[in-house]
Amino acid sequence: MSLRDRAPDALAGVMGVVGSLHFVIPGTMAETIPSQLPYRRELVLVSGVVEVGTAIALRRRIPGAGRFAALTLLAIWPANIQMALDAGSGKHPGPADDKRLMWARVPLQLPLIWAALQADRPGARR
Repeated sequence: MSLRDRAPDALAGVMGVVGSLHFVIPGTMAETIPSQLPYRRELVLVSGVVEVGTAIALRRRIPGAGRFAALTLLAIWPANIQMALDAGSGKHPGPADDKRLMWARVPLQLPLIWAALQADRPGARR
């Protein structure tokens, strides 16, 4: 099985774990959402449902799951940028306070989007 075939399954695992964390540490996750947005805790819970659901859809290769996953990753990209902007301020403990690490994370969204789109390509394993 090629990397293109395995990529959506790997992404499904990542999205399933990260999506589950939305319910384990919702307050911490809410702090990563730009403060201009209202209902941050509610957005965390909804996005957790979306991420876990997307992980299941990717794993099952439901038609359109890859495009939906790519759009989801684009929608959460601002939270990653906000974490990078906040890094070094002490707002987020541990590795999330490392400015270099958080900024290095921002462009990693691109290969994740690529992995998502592999689920919808013609000839993808179903």
